[in-house]
Amino acid sequence: MASNKRLEHGTMNFALFFYTLASRTLMPIHHYLFYLSRTDRFILVYVDDLIITGTNTQMIDSFVDVLAHRFSIKDLGQLSYFLGVEVVPNKQGILLSQRRYILDILARTHMTDAKPVLTPILTSLPMLKSGSALPDPTKYRTIVDSLQYLLITRPDLAFAVTKLSQYMHTPTVDHWNVVKRLLRYLCGTVNEGLQIHRQSPLTLHAYSDADWAGDKDDFSSTSAYVIFLGRNPVSWSSKKQKTIARSSTEAEYRSVANAAAELNWLCYLLTDLGVQLPCCPVLYCDNVGATQLCSNPVFHSRMKHVAIDYHFIRDQVQNGVLRVAHVSSADQLADALTKPLHRIRFLDLKSKIGLLSRTPS
Repeated sequence: MASNKRLEHGTMNFALFFYTLASRTLMPIHHYLFYLSRTDRFILVYVDDLIITGTNTQMIDSFVDVLAHRFSIKDLGQLSYFLGVEVVPNKQGILLSQRRYILDILARTHMTDAKPVLTPILTSLPMLKSGSALPDPTKYRTIVDSLQYLLITRPDLAFAVTKLSQYMHTPTVDHWNVVKRLLRYLCGTVNEGLQIHRQSPLTLHAYSDADWAGDKDDFSSTSAYVIFLGRNPVSWSSKKQKTIARSSTEAEYRSVANAAAELNWLCYLLTDLGVQLPCCPVLYCDNVGATQLCSNPVFHSRMKHVAIDYHFIRDQVQNGVLRVAHVSSADQLADALTKPLHRIRFLDLKSKIGLLSRTPS
C-alpha cells in the first residue's frame, strides 16, 4: 500500500521533526528517504509532499495520525500522482506515466496536433555544431530543459535529449528541427509509460553499450546502460564520454565501468532497504574484447590509459560482486540509448526495455 500526503503548514518544523525522529526510530537511507525498520515502512519526503508505503495498513494509518497531531496535513489517498508522475494501477502492477507533463509541453510549443512519428530522431541526419544559429535560443533551451525531466520514466528519449542538450550554448536551426521531430514523437507516444511488474525476481542485471566515435564533431563516443531489477528497469543513462577512445574496446570498457559503478550504488541502496540479492549482479556487454578484458588476468600495456577503470572492474569480478557476460548485439537493450536507430529496431528495443501504452483517459 502507498499513500500520498501533503503538509500544508510548518515545512521547516516538519523537516526538523523528521530528522529528530530519524535519530530514534527512523533509519535515514538518503536525504529524502527514510525506513522504519521495526515496522517495514518507507517514507519518501520531498519538501511538503510525502509518500508512505508498507505492508501493514494499520501501521501506516497510525503513523499518519502521529503526523496529524503535530502538523496540518492533507491526505490525498492512494498514490496516483507525485511530482509530475502519474501512477496507474493495472493487472501487471503499475504504470509510471508523465502524460500530463507531456501534454503541457506540447501545448506550450503549439505541437498538440502535430503529425506523429515513430522514432524520436532520424538516423540519416547527423547533428553538427555548424549551421545557421537560432536568432533567439531561449525557446530551444527552455524546451530541451523541460524534456530532461521526462527521462525519469522515458528511457527511449535518453539519447535524443542528451544529444540535444549538448548544443544548448549555440543551437542552430537544424537542432531546432530535431527538437520539433522529438515533439512529434511525443505526440504519438503521449500515453506510454514505464511498466513496473508486481511479480518480478529480486535479481540485478544490466546492459552496457557504447557507440564508438559516433559524434561527428569531435569523434567522441557515447556510453549507455540500462539496469533491471528482475523485469523492471530501475536505472538508465546515455552520456557522452569525456575522452576520445582509441578503439571500440576502450569505448565499451569505459561504458562497462560506468554501469558497474551504478550497480554498486544500487546494491548498497537495496541493502539499506533490507533487500538481500540472491546472487551477484550480471553486466551484459556485446563487445568480446571488453568482456574478455574484465576477466583476463594479463594487463595489456596498450590499455594502461584506462588503468583506473580496469582495476575497478577487475576488483569487482575477482571479489565475486559482479559478473560480466557477453551478449549478442541483437539482444543488446542499451543500443537504443547510444545512437539513432531504424524504426523496427527501435520499437523492438523500446518494448523490451519496458515501455507500454495505456488507454487514454
